[in-house]
Amino acid sequence: MTRFGQILSTGRYIPERIVTNDDLNQMLGENVGDWLVANVGIRERHVMAEGETTSSMTVAAATIALERAGISAGDLDLILVATDTPDYLSPATASAVQAKLGARQAGTYDINCACAAWVTGLDLAARYIATDGDYRYILVAGAYGMTRFLDWTDKYTCTLFADGAAAVVVGAGDRPGFLSGKLMADGQYHDAMGIYTGGTYRPATPETVNALGKPRVQFVRKFPAAFNSDNWPPLVRDVVRKAALTPDQIEFYLFTQLNLRTIEYVMENLGQPMSKTHWIMDKWGYLGSACIPAALDDALESGRGPKPGDRVVFCATGGGMAMAASVWGWTQAGQ
Repeated sequence: MTRFGQILSTGRYIPERIVTNDDLNQMLGENVGDWLVANVGIRERHVMAEGETTSSMTVAAATIALERAGISAGDLDLILVATDTPDYLSPATASAVQAKLGARQAGTYDINCACAAWVTGLDLAARYIATDGDYRYILVAGAYGMTRFLDWTDKYTCTLFADGAAAVVVGAGDRPGFLSGKLMADGQYHDAMGIYTGGTYRPATPETVNALGKPRVQFVRKFPAAFNSDNWPPLVRDVVRKAALTPDQIEFYLFTQLNLRTIEYVMENLGQPMSKTHWIMDKWGYLGSACIPAALDDALESGRGPKPGDRVVFCATGGGMAMAASVWGWTQAGQ
């Protein structure tokens, strides 16, 4: 019997502490809030507590997803953690998650293609399920602790990034879940935006960290402002075509949650109403690799998410510039 990867459940964790645009206005000594609302749609963001880590946020989200799937951590065969803000440079955060969950039977590894990593992990999980009968349940989590790498005096970064985690359980089923996927990249921009400290190219030294004495995320050189607007529509059309569908036959779209104006443009380009998508950057800021699963969980919880029988598109871009998109048939009934 043919096995299909299906999304069985979702879960999320958003830290309690809130930093509003008004807070940033006071911190930075200028009005950045009006620009943020008008240009990207962000009104506030959540920041992890001092004792929290990427793995602890992932465990909190995963625990909810496991409970909703009706399985235990011991049932997991594989844990994929999509993050570019790991607990450590090495080993993988997925191993810390496995230990904290008690998922002793699960293999582990991290995926780092920045903010495209969760959609990439979802693609991988579906292919494991389809090709190897030993895989029954795979946890695919997106986790983001980017505020640990912020310079709070840099208005170009501290205004955007936030913290949080979200996860799904992918399981095997006999009805089509995963329908198609496509991974792309434009690596010429690998040195444009990121955390350029701590690796072999630039080991951590006083010259490579900021005044706070830590690695920091930064925009180093410009890349096309319209990168996502230019690349998402053809990527979506390609992955939808691979599923033998048209954009009109997709009932729900989710994109990287950085810029609401970009999502509005792309939906218009695809000829789709905004009622077919969902966004969370207004209340949670930019959650990187956690943003799409968090938006999915929020949409389902609010009753605006996909219904059984719907077709869903996930489309993401991450620094690098890595891109990933996939099409799924929705099989679960919601939260």
